[in-house]
Amino acid sequence: MLKTIMAGAALAFGLAAAAQAGQTFDAVKARGMLNCGVNVGIAGFSLPDSQGTWRGMDADLCRGVAAAVFGDPAKVRFVPLTAVQRFTALQSGEIDVLIRQTTLTMTRDTSLGLRMVAVNLYDGHGFMVRKDAGVTEPKGMDGMTICLSPGTTNELVTTDWFRANNLRFTPLLQERMQDNATALQAGRCDAIGTDATQLAALRSQFTTPGNFVILPERFSKEPYGPVVRRDDQEWFDVIRWTVSALIQAEELGITSANLEQMKGSPNPEIRRLLGVDPVLGNALKLDPAWAANAIKAIGNYGELFERHLGPQTPIGLERGLNRLWTNGGLMYSWPMR
Repeated sequence: MLKTIMAGAALAFGLAAAAQAGQTFDAVKARGMLNCGVNVGIAGFSLPDSQGTWRGMDADLCRGVAAAVFGDPAKVRFVPLTAVQRFTALQSGEIDVLIRQTTLTMTRDTSLGLRMVAVNLYDGHGFMVRKDAGVTEPKGMDGMTICLSPGTTNELVTTDWFRANNLRFTPLLQERMQDNATALQAGRCDAIGTDATQLAALRSQFTTPGNFVILPERFSKEPYGPVVRRDDQEWFDVIRWTVSALIQAEELGITSANLEQMKGSPNPEIRRLLGVDPVLGNALKLDPAWAANAIKAIGNYGELFERHLGPQTPIGLERGLNRLWTNGGLMYSWPMR
């Protein structure tokens, strides 16, 4: 009897898993278009240009996924979302993947019916203040009004830090980070609290960026990454390994410019990644050239970072923790074999 019950339970579990397998993956393939959730607009990550074309690191990651799935980076619909809207849009099926400066945390991963996929950017919470305030460290911010976005880890980190240091602050909560930037420039708040990359992106668009200072301290670990629903392990795998493929491409010296030449390499890792050996594509149920298509469309991870956030951009960030592990950073591709 016990064996019969256990067999029945195993069968039921197997049928439930089979019913969920491929749910999002199949829907995306049938639709012929990726619905990708991005920020409503922040330089360096996702911001429409004068022609209405979305630009930035997150926008390009959306294109990379579309290229991996369809062989065409243009097959993506960008869905702009605030921090408050983002998880609901994913839960409801409005979007297939969220690629929008979202910190990967335990409670988000375990309680929302969602799955955090992989880290594509390491960041940390910081503060930007007016230069004329004369503040050189966060403890000088006692009593300030701080602009924050509700429903973010930044709101929690700021509250925890001020409480732990027995300091006071008044929050000014606004969904859109651009509204916080406007409020700071207009003097309605004294500082903005959010991740350092976002602070640099916001400041790059100020009329007088030199009038504002990003304090050097960081108060949290903020690993950003794509988020998907729990309804489809196959779709999770596609997103995870597309991010990993961009990192491994940089590790192997593959760029958007030399990709075709590198297909002739005798290196087994390169041949697998670029689809000369189709084993990786077969494992994901994608075209053997899935990773090559993504790299050709948006470049390797280093190209992506330097194009949108690096020292030669208005954002002007050094790679720091986002360097490859071989260069003292944290970026590391899982073995793709």
